[in-house]
Amino acid sequence: MSIDGLDDVDPRRVRSRNRLLDATAVLLRRGGVEAVTVEAVTSLSRVARTTLYRHFGSTTDLVAAAFERLLPQADRHELSGSVREDLIRLMDRQADVIEQAPLQVTTVAWLAMVPERAGEQSNALAPLRARVVDHYREPFDRLLTSASAVDELDDFDLTLAITQLVGPLIFAKITGIRAVDADDRRRIVDDFLTAHRRMP
Repeated sequence: MSIDGLDDVDPRRVRSRNRLLDATAVLLRRGGVEAVTVEAVTSLSRVARTTLYRHFGSTTDLVAAAFERLLPQADRHELSGSVREDLIRLMDRQADVIEQAPLQVTTVAWLAMVPERAGEQSNALAPLRARVVDHYREPFDRLLTSASAVDELDDFDLTLAITQLVGPLIFAKITGIRAVDADDRRRIVDDFLTAHRRMP
């Protein structure tokens, strides 16, 4: 029987797993991924090391599970019909999320550095990678495939477009190279629309 199955019938396992994840979340907020060690998690959660390894095969699996719980849902604001205004508003919200929730930036950077474990049936990073991708791209997918965008813009690679739009925000935050302000975001949007506006 899988751990998930055991968790369903054994409240003690549910409690110990939740305490481990709660402790990991606290450590992530305090010091990032580097702060999450077996010793720190077991000390803060008061859960034995052997119990930790019954739930999670490694600290990577533990961090992945904690990040999965901490990431917010994707933005679901209604579209106004103006591609430019909706895109600017969406970029502003993404910038606010990145600025106010540095843990998300840490998640993106950490996932980029941890290689995928090809060939394994159980990969704790797979759902987290998918969740992070969905979180960032779902609002852009909705906007850039909307009827207004299809009418106004030419054909383009959707994934590349999202990378071109959001990439500068994340890169600037991670590197500290500069602060991307509202004017910068509008320029990014306008440059994108100019490059892809459908010719009459």
